[in-house]
Amino acid sequence: MTVSVALRTASEGVGTALLVGIGIGSIVGGDRLGGVPQWVIALAWFFAVLVPIYLFIRVSGAHLNPVVTLALAASGRIAWREAPPYVLGQVGGAFLGAGFVLGVFGDVAHLGATVPTGGNVALAFPAELAFTAALVAAVFALADGGEGRGRWRLLLPPTVVAVSTFLIGPWTGSSLNPARTLAPAVLSGTYTDLWVYLTAVPLGALLIAGVWRPKAVDRLDRGPGRRDSSS
Repeated sequence: MTVSVALRTASEGVGTALLVGIGIGSIVGGDRLGGVPQWVIALAWFFAVLVPIYLFIRVSGAHLNPVVTLALAASGRIAWREAPPYVLGQVGGAFLGAGFVLGVFGDVAHLGATVPTGGNVALAFPAELAFTAALVAAVFALADGGEGRGRWRLLLPPTVVAVSTFLIGPWTGSSLNPARTLAPAVLSGTYTDLWVYLTAVPLGALLIAGVWRPKAVDRLDRGPGRRDSSS
């Protein structure tokens, strides 16, 4: 059964709202508690990604990230016409999630906005590019392999996000997702070095899309909207 574009867009919106709400909520909540270990924030982001994947992968594919959608389209895994509604849903969902955190906690810790520590763009740019590439590679491994008996693959994207949060979070905020960066930035008025995340992250995604072409696998095992490479 084909899932409607409206339902898939709504799925991406709700899923991204959960991702951003849980993720930046852990940052804001941790700040209100006086600070928490970085591994706690990393664990929160793991579940921030995992929960919407489990909830929505069979509805929309659970992209939850504009550059994931971009990479899937650029590599031929989805049709380009599907990208605009997906991105619209993701950005809208990110603002919904960040707005919820703002309403509950107030403008604390700049709502978890991603800013290079000490303005160190030379570190932030390659770090965001590299971990975004790793995230997209994890998504492609899941997309090409499908769920099937290998449901452990659902853990790949959240694991990359958690590792990224732990390793580069203290220096870059670990974005890997323009929607996750834009919503807190706009709602908290924090625009410092925003260009880093709006350029390095898409570049990392397109790098993997350019070198990892899709394999021919069963369409039904890859989720709605994805097409066989032979078509």
